Amino acid sequence: MIAWTIYVTFTGAVVLLFMPRVLSRWLALLTTGAGFAMGLIALFQTPIADLAHFTTIVRVPWVAALGMNYHLAVDGISLTMVLVTGTVAVSTVLFSWDVEHRQNEFFFWLLLVVAGSYGVFLSADLFLLFVFYELVIVPKYFLIAIFGSTNKEYGAMKLTLYSFFGGALVFIGILAAYVTAGSLDLNHLAQFQFAPQLQLWAFPVLFLGFAVLAGTWPLHTWAPTGHVAAPTAGSMLLAGIVMKLGSYGGLRVAMNLFPQGFQMWSKWIAVLAVIGILYAAAVALRRSDLKFVIGYSSVSHMGFVLLGLATANALGVSGAVLQMFSHGVIAALLFAVAGRMLYRRTHTRDLDALSGINLGRALPFAAFTFVIASAASMGIPGLSGFAAEITILIGAWKAFPIAVWITGIGMVLVAAFTLRALKKSVFGDGTSSVRVQEGRVLVDSDWKEQPDISAAEKWGAGLLMFATLAVGLYPKLLLDRIQPAVEAMRFLK
Repeated sequence: MIAWTIYVTFTGAVVLLFMPRVLSRWLALLTTGAGFAMGLIALFQTPIADLAHFTTIVRVPWVAALGMNYHLAVDGISLTMVLVTGTVAVSTVLFSWDVEHRQNEFFFWLLLVVAGSYGVFLSADLFLLFVFYELVIVPKYFLIAIFGSTNKEYGAMKLTLYSFFGGALVFIGILAAYVTAGSLDLNHLAQFQFAPQLQLWAFPVLFLGFAVLAGTWPLHTWAPTGHVAAPTAGSMLLAGIVMKLGSYGGLRVAMNLFPQGFQMWSKWIAVLAVIGILYAAAVALRRSDLKFVIGYSSVSHMGFVLLGLATANALGVSGAVLQMFSHGVIAALLFAVAGRMLYRRTHTRDLDALSGINLGRALPFAAFTFVIASAASMGIPGLSGFAAEITILIGAWKAFPIAVWITGIGMVLVAAFTLRALKKSVFGDGTSSVRVQEGRVLVDSDWKEQPDISAAEKWGAGLLMFATLAVGLYPKLLLDRIQPAVEAMRFLK
């Protein structure tokens, strides 16, 4: 049934083009809700033992002459990615409930991003994975270029160029694997013994190609720019889903196909991870635009994913996968607060300006949501950020103890910029000349009022908060499915 997440979402996107405008948001919600429900059904109905290996669910010939098949499979890792995709997709539609400009087209591009992401996470054929991976680039561009705001053309083009550059490297790595092994089947390739000389150069090429989309330092600069330029839904999708395509590809393809190459380069991956954590956190501490702060926060937290992957032990890599889920829901929630709840009503993302409005009194639900999201981002126990990061750090201690000490500085910086943003945006001194009243913020020179947080926004925020709380309180729910799948991979020491 989980394969239907792809079919239902693609079908919904196409049908949207012919639907009356008034029904488009309902169809988008129904489509994303169906994908989310199928992910939950698979989570609770699939035996854990069946998720330990990348098990085929669909396999039909595609381009037989070249050995290409429409081949889908699932294990605990891909199921976790399907779950975060469904969760973020539903909340994204809810936070876009009152979009008016070209509504059908907006939800069409949104659903294409979601459908392509499902395809990447479930593909067991290397070329099919690449097709879905590249397919996501097109709707990302149009979402930002058409519906974005700050420097939207520049942000969209920069994201696209970086994505194509990364995709070119991925394609070179795929060609090297295919020409050498004569197969595109990921399960078969994972058993093939590639020559160490090939792995020495093929692994970094393939891993670096995927790392571009994961926002890895120093190829991260598209991420903050893209987040700021994108509409709220675009930022939520980029941080919550799209960045995970890169980290998932690095794990599923590069690390698992070229394990010796990975062992040769793992220390350098850890170095890049630590630099990314520290650098992005330090930059976030100095930015005044709330969306830029959250954008660099995403780069910093994705550094934890990279560090977990570099450990090459079951605990660290399992923590990295859990962090992919955790960061997906937390980052989506942060962007929803900054871009939808606050900016829509105040018309500013500047922290100094927000500090004078006292949003804690004006928009109490937005303030509450931002507090929960910030606590999860800082790794407060009981929320998913803590469960993921402590698992990564324990795994990293076994492999790179010095990196853990240095990462501790990064965690202090994360707490610093998060508390700074929280204090200025929510617990300001209220000295601004902007007049406020309970539930409303006066936003412009004509003192026009925007309504209180809508029911759709509350449901969207509630879903994401529930996800981070549930995984934070009971990480075993996902780790029991993730760790056996990680242990089945051949790159482990």
